[in-house]
Amino acid sequence: MQFILPDLRPAAAELFVLAMSCVILFVDIVVKDTRRTALFALTQLTLLGAAFVTWSGLSGEVSYTFSNTYVHDLLSDVLKLMLYLTVMVVLVYARPYVIARPLLGRGEFYSLTLFATLGMMVMISANHFLTIYLGLELLSLSLYAMVALDRDSPKAAEAAMKYLVLGALASGLLLYGMSMIYGAVGSLEIGEVAERINAGVANHTILVFGLVFLIAGLAFKLGLVPFHMWIPDVYHGAPTPVALLIGSAPKLAAFAIVIRMLGNGLIVLSHDWQLMLMLMAVLSIAIGNIAAIAQHNLKRMLAYSAISHMGFMVLALACGVVEGDPRYALNAYSSAMFYVVVYVLSTAGTFGMILLLARSGFEADSLEDYKGLNKRNPWYAAILMMLMFSMAGIPFFVGFFAKFSVLQSVVAAGYLWLAIFAVLMSLIGAFYYLRVVKLMYFDAPTDDTPIHTPFEVKALISVNGLAVAVLGIFPDLLMWFCLLAIRLSLAVLG
Repeated sequence: MQFILPDLRPAAAELFVLAMSCVILFVDIVVKDTRRTALFALTQLTLLGAAFVTWSGLSGEVSYTFSNTYVHDLLSDVLKLMLYLTVMVVLVYARPYVIARPLLGRGEFYSLTLFATLGMMVMISANHFLTIYLGLELLSLSLYAMVALDRDSPKAAEAAMKYLVLGALASGLLLYGMSMIYGAVGSLEIGEVAERINAGVANHTILVFGLVFLIAGLAFKLGLVPFHMWIPDVYHGAPTPVALLIGSAPKLAAFAIVIRMLGNGLIVLSHDWQLMLMLMAVLSIAIGNIAAIAQHNLKRMLAYSAISHMGFMVLALACGVVEGDPRYALNAYSSAMFYVVVYVLSTAGTFGMILLLARSGFEADSLEDYKGLNKRNPWYAAILMMLMFSMAGIPFFVGFFAKFSVLQSVVAAGYLWLAIFAVLMSLIGAFYYLRVVKLMYFDAPTDDTPIHTPFEVKALISVNGLAVAVLGIFPDLLMWFCLLAIRLSLAVLG
């Protein structure tokens, strides 16, 4: 038997991140700096290096490696570049927080962050159901450990245990669904699965059963109702930098696996999975927005907000195919991609503000902590106001155009009632975002402690806040990139 060496170029960035993760583990043993400056610098250089490798291979061509289990295309390149940027931003925001808390500021924080990033990179480029599962588990196991990093916190230990148990259950559902699809089709390669279903050689009954388990596992990873209950507890109990990581970058990877599994591999079964996605999207938008109103902890509020936002994103995915006709898919799937990118940008900035205002012994995660912020620091209040306006979908911030593009794709597919429902729920959801603005500008401050911020964090949060305003004025370029990435990468559109 002759072993054929696979083409490693499509996975060059992943191999680089893996090698550097091992190097960082070794450096942590030999370098005893309590601030872990060398590890922070090495981690950022690793992400920059991976971005350079990905950018160097940027093209519209589609190539496969590792026996067609791994794909390199424009969609994977764009999402990976967004992923690197997001994780770099997370690390800059987290730096002052973890330095002030020795239990968090250990080498494991940086190495686990890179392993989680590697898992997301694998998910984004996976062209095989088992490759998706491999990346998903690498991400999940890293995040379970990161949630429990603060060993002295009962809330963190409880959140980690819930995340682990429910995550294991969801992984089991996902794997069981994959096994049923394999039994019906005889393959787990995404392109081959689509071809065999098209050819009519698969058992439709077994396929639908497998699809139900698959959708359930994906819904947990996205945080859709009724698989959403882990999100508020994990966001609240996890250290804020870990909650920031969980709430931002994995959404990009989750979008990638959903679009590859459903939009490519199982597109022929769209009439079976669209109704499930629509039902979960409607419930997520409703329950997420209504439950967020009752929250007094900002992290829990953002958790329920995440549920509603993922419902919005899935709404677009569910409207890509109408009565077997995929002509709406390009508009719908690119709108979903644009939405998830904008959501990650806004979430990173919002959690960044929580980290910016936090200090040793003070988490700044209660809504009461934001009273009178305008009097303490008008610039920070203005940044948080822009982020809240963007997440609420208020014109003319980029979040408005993200919601508008999704609603446009829903109406184009003929689901006018669904668009009206989403608009009404967005109006309800605007309340809890505007409540934060009201507290900052119209209430008296309860704390007059000066806000001391490192220059790099202050500069980054300013850029982050201004980005949601500038992209709201000029959203066309980002929209075009999403459209191009989807058009050149999905086989159903080729």
